[in-house]
Amino acid sequence: MKLTILGGGGFRVPLVYGALLGDHAEGRVTGVTLYDTDAGRLGAIAGVLAEQAAGVADAPVVRATTDLDEALRGADFVFSAIRVGGLAGRAADERVALAEGVLGQETVGAGGIAYGLRTVPVAVALARRIAELAPDAWVINFTNPAGLVTEAMARVLGERVVGICDSPVGLGRRVARLLGADPDEAWIDYVGLNHLGWLRGLRVAGRDELPRLLADTGALGSFEEGRLFGPEWLRSLGAIPNEYLHYYYFNREAVQAYRQAKQTRGAYLREQQAGFYADAVRSGGSALAAWRRTLADREATYMAANREAAGAGERDEDDLEPGGYEKVALALMRAVARDERTTLILNVRNGATLSVLDADAVVEVPCVVDANGAHPVSVAPLPYHAVGLVTAVKAVEREVMAAAASGSRAAAVKAFALHPLVDSVSVARRLLDGYVAEHPGLAYLARH
Repeated sequence: MKLTILGGGGFRVPLVYGALLGDHAEGRVTGVTLYDTDAGRLGAIAGVLAEQAAGVADAPVVRATTDLDEALRGADFVFSAIRVGGLAGRAADERVALAEGVLGQETVGAGGIAYGLRTVPVAVALARRIAELAPDAWVINFTNPAGLVTEAMARVLGERVVGICDSPVGLGRRVARLLGADPDEAWIDYVGLNHLGWLRGLRVAGRDELPRLLADTGALGSFEEGRLFGPEWLRSLGAIPNEYLHYYYFNREAVQAYRQAKQTRGAYLREQQAGFYADAVRSGGSALAAWRRTLADREATYMAANREAAGAGERDEDDLEPGGYEKVALALMRAVARDERTTLILNVRNGATLSVLDADAVVEVPCVVDANGAHPVSVAPLPYHAVGLVTAVKAVEREVMAAAASGSRAAAVKAFALHPLVDSVSVARRLLDGYVAEHPGLAYLARH
């Protein structure tokens, strides 16, 4: 099988390739095409992959190209992990939002809206090209904001595009470990939107073990989400929220921590990765070693501002295991290509899964995956507090898609103003003006 990676010069591509190197079964991926608009980044990542493949006799053959059509032709799977505007764009998203006193995180709040407004038009154009040149390919989307981008691409590709995220995987793994359960054997009742979901139960042999964890204050305070949210709040919810809900439940504290930080996360990663890409192409050094050092630091500093706001301290060693999304991607490809039936938490078309949303809304829920794609399983209704957040954020996503399709400034302002973390229509207008001034890719919103 042939896998094409859009955003093939991206920092996390070696995680995907590392997962492929461990797959030796019949029907595995034998060829990987890296596509990127930046030839320098492509070369650096290709160097890392070459070192990873050393000594692996059946390693998938890697080739790199800046020609999109060449990359797509003959693809069986397309992995989309683009970053429109790069890390400089992410840093600008954070800076503009924080200047208005609101959150600028790349997928949540004003920053996520700005990122979506410049990413959706590009993602839709890519979807149309995939439909033309590789109509039988399955598309695995990791491009953020993952749920929004998956839904936008699904308007072109239908159910042949599936979104993935590592957050639910990591949460389920941590909770299972605390309960002494095998994460691969437990049923994880998780439901919501991307970066807006709740783990409501963890069933082992048909029995829900989550109440046992919620009753244990010591255990609740011993892992990442417990330290972020606090045992008392988790018991009040009767569920374990995705870590990104910290931005909603403790928004004031998170914004204050971000404003007091020496630099934003995007600015930090921009500097860090600039150093990596420079080291990776420097003669005499190991590109793979440079990548591993950078990855370890990246994982250790993940959501540092939120942990500081919560007084959660440093990340546990158990939480520093990188990624998880590459394992989800590999399991998804195996299930589809080999008809190896499995269950994964994915971003897919809602259908009738959540009654508060329409059929075309993309949700993040457990899915049964087989040769015919990903099929969401039935889940219990959301409690009202979750309904409010889920429907409000889905309304925002729809306005982003409307603005991207029409160039409507009014729709873009509405997207900002409707978000639960933006507290004024006036602020929404200033945010849009600030983002249009920062990003040439948003010029289409200044004309209407």
